[in-house]
Amino acid sequence: MADFLLEIGLEEVPARMIAGAEAELGKRVNDLLTRERLLGPAAKVTSYSTPRRLAVLVEDVLASQADTEEKLTGPPWKVAFKDGAPTAAAEAFAKKAGVAVAALEKVESIKGEYVGATVKRLGRAAAELLAAELPKEVAGIYWAKNMYWRAGKPERFVRPVRWVMAVMDSSVVPLELAGIAAGNASRGHRVQHGEAPVVIDHATHYAEALQKAYVVADVAKRRHSIRKALDAETRTVVGARWREDAALIETVVHLTEWPTVVLGDFEPVYLSLPEEVLVTVMRDHQKYFAVEGADGKLAPHFLAVLNTQVDEEGRAIIRHGNARVLRARFKDAQFFWDFDQKTPLTERVESLKNVTFQKELGSYYWKTQANLAVAHGLAVTVKGAGIVFDESALLKAVELAKADLTTELVKEFTELQGVIGGLYAREQGLGERVAAAIYAQYTPASTEDEIPPSIEGQLLGLADRIQTITAMFGIGSAPTGSKDPFALRRAANAIVKILADSGLPLTLSEVMQASGADGENREQVAAFLRERLHFYLKDVLGYAYDVVNAVLAADANDVCDAMARAEALTAVRGSEDFAAISAAFRRIKNILRQAEEKGFTIAPARSETLSIEARQLADAAAALAPEVAFRRQERAYGEALAMIAALRPVVDAFFDKVMVLDPDPAVRGAHLGLIASVLSGFSGIADFSEIVTG
Repeated sequence: MADFLLEIGLEEVPARMIAGAEAELGKRVNDLLTRERLLGPAAKVTSYSTPRRLAVLVEDVLASQADTEEKLTGPPWKVAFKDGAPTAAAEAFAKKAGVAVAALEKVESIKGEYVGATVKRLGRAAAELLAAELPKEVAGIYWAKNMYWRAGKPERFVRPVRWVMAVMDSSVVPLELAGIAAGNASRGHRVQHGEAPVVIDHATHYAEALQKAYVVADVAKRRHSIRKALDAETRTVVGARWREDAALIETVVHLTEWPTVVLGDFEPVYLSLPEEVLVTVMRDHQKYFAVEGADGKLAPHFLAVLNTQVDEEGRAIIRHGNARVLRARFKDAQFFWDFDQKTPLTERVESLKNVTFQKELGSYYWKTQANLAVAHGLAVTVKGAGIVFDESALLKAVELAKADLTTELVKEFTELQGVIGGLYAREQGLGERVAAAIYAQYTPASTEDEIPPSIEGQLLGLADRIQTITAMFGIGSAPTGSKDPFALRRAANAIVKILADSGLPLTLSEVMQASGADGENREQVAAFLRERLHFYLKDVLGYAYDVVNAVLAADANDVCDAMARAEALTAVRGSEDFAAISAAFRRIKNILRQAEEKGFTIAPARSETLSIEARQLADAAAALAPEVAFRRQERAYGEALAMIAALRPVVDAFFDKVMVLDPDPAVRGAHLGLIASVLSGFSGIADFSEIVTG
């Protein structure tokens, strides 16, 4: 057994691309070794990454593949041999198999006698196989953007490859990437260690050797180190704590190789700006962590993660430089905030005529007017269901929702659109409900986010998104494959999420109706929303694919109702009785499809033409149907499904004793009518035929 290490040295890779590439490289190497039968019983794959490298260590790799023996079958014996002498067919098969003609043997099968050969294949050495196959796997790694860097050469990668290391234990594996031959040397930290090579004397010493060269190759260790350093620096300020930011942690982890942290300060006067602005400047523009006091409010400090280790004098210089840059950004933000207040949001709506929403549709002023019409339609439906909210605040929020796109602060910090509008609405006294709705209009940005807290905000979010989806579909800009340039899937996911978490009395069709979608556009949007509901139930909530298919086959309109039915169905699907009922419903659908293909008539079930078992099923179904319907109406789906499962004995007896497709047309029609009524009567909760049973 041996240990194999591969490292690809690069120029600095964008932080957002590293984690995915590290995982993919590890998987590709593992899959290759598994496919080629080179992993030992105690095999372990560990991946590493920094901004300058991707690496994977595989422990317990076989030195070579095991020899294999394979039996090949060739042409019929009578074709390969005539009067005991080999023909050209026998010689061709022997040559292909790599054996002598004399080694061919007769193989008997149910189809007759054929020529056979036993071929022994020698296993390839692991080093030889890796040298041949690994470059293809590395070249296949997905990157959002690739580049050429050698004139006239075909290879493309995220950044230029600068070195390659590939060792099996202590021996170099002779592979080549982008014209660079692999060696046994890595590189340390560009500043702390310099350009001197870091020789790896054994594959398993990789992380330890790089640690001595000021590189923490293990991502988890780097993450832990950063968190500890953030804690340590923050403890120097009494009562303070750094503000948790998981996304920023991941960013700085992939920006550094030898992380350290420095605490800096800024003038308290800037705390008069909203926290959202200050935190955005620190996080998105400078990659600094915010610090808060014991009261949870922002404190005049920041934490910067460095990619180097310096003495106290150097830390002071860096602290001063970072504070100076941050101060300049805060000054800009303060200027924009004050300047924007000179023109209230209410006076900015007209200016939206000069801001393009989409070139084929029009401006954001057009978008605002369209959103108002949709919001009004949604408000009418919600009010009709007895839900109390402030409709005037909703419509005012919709009218002003996009006005902050004309502000200087949003032009500078585009990620704050919506948030700035909400802050300005509050500052300008437009009412808390209006401000809160505008502030939260772009939430949820993902299915993990919280939805807007107010009904007005929820309705604004629904109106804005469904109008965008309908309009884009109307001009032929629906998502295709992996391409979704207008983020319509994300918008539809947010619609489903809002309906799921808010409890608003709105169905997907009612939301779509408010948007004015009609004709083919309506059908396309409906299918799109259904697809997103399927995604939400399966990929977000984790329901099994067959449960989701069964639930949505019955009804894909009411999001909350679909969730309740999926939960109830999941609870009972493992029971023996329910599995039998599901199989029976699948059988019923197949029989009805066959009957339709053959043109058989489906007649009302008549008791005089039915057998005892058929009458028993008809009576049981008739007695149970109103009970199930009542529980469906009450959304007591668990009870309803238990009742349906109780039909099993009479359903089993029916299929055991009754020939559904009886030769007598009258009897056959009655049987078909009976099972059709059972199928339709009990498929309102889910199409049980979609359930996969063992």
